Amino acid sequence: MRSRVGLVDLIARYIIRQKGKRVRPILVFLSAKACGTVNESTYRAATLVEILHTATLIHDDVVDDADTRRGLASINAVWKNKVAVLMGDYLLSRGLLLSLDSNDYYILHSTSNAVKRMSEGELLQIQKSRQLNIDEETYLKIISDKTASLFATCTEIGAASATQDHAKRIQMRDYGEHVGIAFQIRDDLLDYLGRRSVI
Repeated sequence: MRSRVGLVDLIARYIIRQKGKRVRPILVFLSAKACGTVNESTYRAATLVEILHTATLIHDDVVDDADTRRGLASINAVWKNKVAVLMGDYLLSRGLLLSLDSNDYYILHSTSNAVKRMSEGELLQIQKSRQLNIDEETYLKIISDKTASLFATCTEIGAASATQDHAKRIQMRDYGEHVGIAFQIRDDLLDYLGRRSVI
């Protein structure tokens, strides 16, 4: 992912050093395998979701004023908020262009919808953050949009890369949504309880 701007390449190399678990691309591959065979479209879809996820993490770190990400200083801590926001935007556009360049319109539509939902979830959380008591329905709406929407996209586009069967794609999307909700509830419990051994 080369750019004519040296700063972009510098930050991209820094991002690669921030090793994550790669859960989302793994979901793409597992979903493709469950519905058919892994192919070039699957690899593009997995790349897209990892780029998209990285872009959202960079933006999240700006919103949360986070100093670290994956054991290293966050992009905004090293290069400040303006650069971090623009780098997140750059990654988002590169990911979407990857889908367009390959004519993966179904994948583009699904990922664009995830970005919309993730933004709405983050904004809803900010809107509700002033309230001391958030009801269960609101909490589930926030985590469904903020986190589960991308999990759902991973399983949906993994399936879409391997099958034309629309019903299978929807089943995989629903499965990913539930996995994402469970993932976020577990993550929130860890934040609240502070120890993995308790869960």
